[in-house]
Amino acid sequence: MTLIKSISGIRGTIGGKVGDNLTPVDAVKFASAYGTWLKQNSKNEIPNSKLKVVVGRDARISGPMIHNLVVNTLIGLGIDVVDLGLSTTPTVEVAVPLESAHGGIILTASHNPKQWNALKLLNEKGEFLNGIEGEKILQIAEAEAFDFSDVDSLGEILENDAYMDIHIDEVLNLPLVDIEVVKAAKFKVVVDGVNSSGGIIIPKLLELMGVEVVKLYCEPNGHFPHNPEPLKEHLTDISELVVEEKAHLGIVVDPDVDRLAFICEDGEMFGEEYTLVACADYVLSKTPGNTVSNMSSSRALRDVTNLHKGSYEASAVGEVNVVELMKKNNAIIGGEGNGGIIYPELHYGRDSLVGVALFLTHLANKKMSVSALRASYPEYYMSKNKIELTPQIDVDAILVAMTEKYKNEDITTIDGVKIDFAENWVHLRKSNTEPIIRIYTEAASQEKADALALRIIDEIKLIAGI
Repeated sequence: MTLIKSISGIRGTIGGKVGDNLTPVDAVKFASAYGTWLKQNSKNEIPNSKLKVVVGRDARISGPMIHNLVVNTLIGLGIDVVDLGLSTTPTVEVAVPLESAHGGIILTASHNPKQWNALKLLNEKGEFLNGIEGEKILQIAEAEAFDFSDVDSLGEILENDAYMDIHIDEVLNLPLVDIEVVKAAKFKVVVDGVNSSGGIIIPKLLELMGVEVVKLYCEPNGHFPHNPEPLKEHLTDISELVVEEKAHLGIVVDPDVDRLAFICEDGEMFGEEYTLVACADYVLSKTPGNTVSNMSSSRALRDVTNLHKGSYEASAVGEVNVVELMKKNNAIIGGEGNGGIIYPELHYGRDSLVGVALFLTHLANKKMSVSALRASYPEYYMSKNKIELTPQIDVDAILVAMTEKYKNEDITTIDGVKIDFAENWVHLRKSNTEPIIRIYTEAASQEKADALALRIIDEIKLIAGI
């Protein structure tokens, strides 16, 4: 099961058999389905003009191959392509409305290892498609209901490599980003760009903010030097370098630059859950309002929001669900506990550049170390575990059984099962992007979070008979 179709996009491993993996045939098929859906659903303001789609990719080894296949498929459908080349997920999201495009495609498997790639699909606002739209595209792909253009109606390619710079400018122009106060702080920062496009765009942003940058793994060659998911166990190199360089902090992004983690000056993790908490603390201190994160995110955001007299709500996991609830609740900042910051003042998408700029402004204003800033927030600890799925495991039956077992607790079932106990919580759900069941717990200490996770895992194994 290495070709996964969901509202998160179409994701798979390179090579193998058609329909089982993300092969060239599958890339063409799903690009054709997306282009066909656009032609059926987009309103073209100018009669007889072509549709326009923005396309960008991260630095994965398979990126140029998949990129060429997707771009030329859209051309074959009579759609013009604004080709950003090497880019980031938030950069493409910013570019779509600025180009007055009808949609966008980002070629990235985000935090997945190098053998993976994916097509992430955007609407005309530069936001991810919802479940209904995604399902329609899957139906078109399954039916292969494509109608390609004749030779006189083919699309054209407009190459534009300026958008990473434009994206940086848009971030620096935000009212809450204070370049002068950051410059005055004379920060020294180590950046781990995991040898993808973050290795270009994050140092450039920092240098424009007057930050001294030490680069680690910033060559965009697609050879990831460690597992690209920005978790503590993958980040020993940057943790050591931050201490060695006597840097104020470390910054880590994933390959498509929509997830952000910080390293404290002592080499310890700031905690990816607290990326959003810190940025929200700053934004709420200047512009009071509401916040949203997903159900697998820390209670710390709720606590900080309450402190600033705002209202906090939790959505189902998935960026599209967070954005939908943010719009409904007029949230001024939101995101996901995996280090994803969504700041609507710029756009409704997870954006590490926005996170970096807001965090550094906050840190400079506070005039304290990163570890001291972290210590100023409510103390919660998470344990993130997973169980590999096999066809024999009936996940839905497991979730029903766990719901019944804990029916006297505070239970939410909009996305898997979340059980809120007085002092801690556990969230069980099927992943949208990998063949696994995720088990997230949070408690007042790491030991308690781990113990709760182990207890729940044992209970699941007993139910599943494994």
